[in-house]
Amino acid sequence: MYFVPIMKKVQTGLVIEFYSNSCLVQTKNGQFNCLAIKNVVVGDIVSLEIIQDSKQLLGKIIQIRKRATKLTRYDGNKEKLLAANITDVGIIIAPKPKTSTEFIDKWILKSKISNISYFIVNNKIDMGSDAQYEDQLKIYKEIGIKIIDISAKHSINIERVTDHIKNKCTLFVGNSGSGKSTLTSKITGKNLKTNELSNEQGVHTTSISSLYKLKDNIKIIDSPGMRDIDISNYSKEIIINGFDEIQNSAKKCKYTNCNHINNDGCNILKSIMNGEINKSRYNNFIKLRDDV
Repeated sequence: MYFVPIMKKVQTGLVIEFYSNSCLVQTKNGQFNCLAIKNVVVGDIVSLEIIQDSKQLLGKIIQIRKRATKLTRYDGNKEKLLAANITDVGIIIAPKPKTSTEFIDKWILKSKISNISYFIVNNKIDMGSDAQYEDQLKIYKEIGIKIIDISAKHSINIERVTDHIKNKCTLFVGNSGSGKSTLTSKITGKNLKTNELSNEQGVHTTSISSLYKLKDNIKIIDSPGMRDIDISNYSKEIIINGFDEIQNSAKKCKYTNCNHINNDGCNILKSIMNGEINKSRYNNFIKLRDDV
């Protein structure tokens, strides 16, 4: 005989796994497979109705709760929702293969536009680094961005990362070879290179993205393939929001329509000459703004 546990028919849950046409929702009464509704993503808080079929209890999502934040990317001209309720983005960089400042600045911009906090994880400190890479790190230290030095491979300073992400929902991003999967695996205790689940019928489905809930209210969203992003759909007026020091300097330009390239009275150019703005950050700002 099949017994149905006593529980509320409608419950609140957190989407922790997302597949091509279904998702897994965690509630206080356990996990329920649900047919995904339009625009539901990992990190969403949802209301779901518990239903029973011949073999198991299933969930039917009936509402997506209001999102505190959402992370999107453009696929052509169409904006695609990737994850919800992220509080922090951890930008993983490494000396080998060397992460470009453009990659870092694009993710700083994307995070700020999305009202998400961000920090940098300097991985592979066991390998050493050259002067050029150290100068690159100095750029972000000088503008006040938190940098955590680690070696994910050798488990050096992993606790500094976990201390920083307590009570947060974090998405790690990094170029191929940066150590994103290694770091996430060390923190979660999961081998993300074999991230497959099977249901009771023995059907294996590769997860598109997952959320891991750990002690100290740590939540980590792992989204395979989340590396570089396209920001060409953002207007020129928005791009400057990713460059606080440049935005603040621009307020003192002689003309409000200053192009910050060759206009007379440009305070940004003056700040570069004075060493108050890093030339690399300025070059990335102009490149991203003007798509050159």
